[in-house]
Amino acid sequence: MTFNQIKIAVFATYITNLYGYRLRKINSSEEKKRIRAEYANRMLSKLNIEIKVINKDKIPDDGQYLLASNHRTIIDPTIIEVALENKKLFGHWVSKKELYDSFFFGLFVRNAGTILLDREKSQMGGFFKEIKAAVKEGDSIYIFPEGTRNKSDDVLGEFKDGSQLMAIKNRIDILPVYIHNRADNILADAIKDSSVLRVIEVEFGDLISYKDRKFPLQETYKSRFGIK
Repeated sequence: MTFNQIKIAVFATYITNLYGYRLRKINSSEEKKRIRAEYANRMLSKLNIEIKVINKDKIPDDGQYLLASNHRTIIDPTIIEVALENKKLFGHWVSKKELYDSFFFGLFVRNAGTILLDREKSQMGGFFKEIKAAVKEGDSIYIFPEGTRNKSDDVLGEFKDGSQLMAIKNRIDILPVYIHNRADNILADAIKDSSVLRVIEVEFGDLISYKDRKFPLQETYKSRFGIK
């Protein structure tokens, strides 16, 4: 490992757990949103990564949505938090069990406003009940429909069926988000050498109505961003 990689790893571990501890004491959605954005800005600043938002006018000021984004890096949630920091939207991230149990992310993920998705469970009733409760409270749901990070050369991984079902069952429209620039490569370069400013573009698309069942979500998502 390079010195910069060690420095980034130590810093990331420290502030992730620091903010996880701070979030443990907070119940307010507004305050959780503020702290999540503060954490995201500190992480990206340390990496010297700037977020450029495309189609800001397509981001609703408030309301409830199923935010659906592509997924290549561990910093994708921080990228989206920064892109949304000046909006009133607050969403519960759908998070995998591995993150809940992680030494690095566990404390933060458990306290930041997330809903656990445990694919090992035979019954998913509890998961969908938590989704419904969050929506009932007036919050949004943030999800990566691919289910895991896309490590292939394909533009997108295959979307899981559950994302569109969540929107339909809870009657919330879908806010599509597309993170450009092969953010995984940018992150890898930034960890090796953070002296260079790097930019990641985040594009927002027109809302997808939960009533629109003519096409699968992945097909509609691709059309929003001109993805072949």
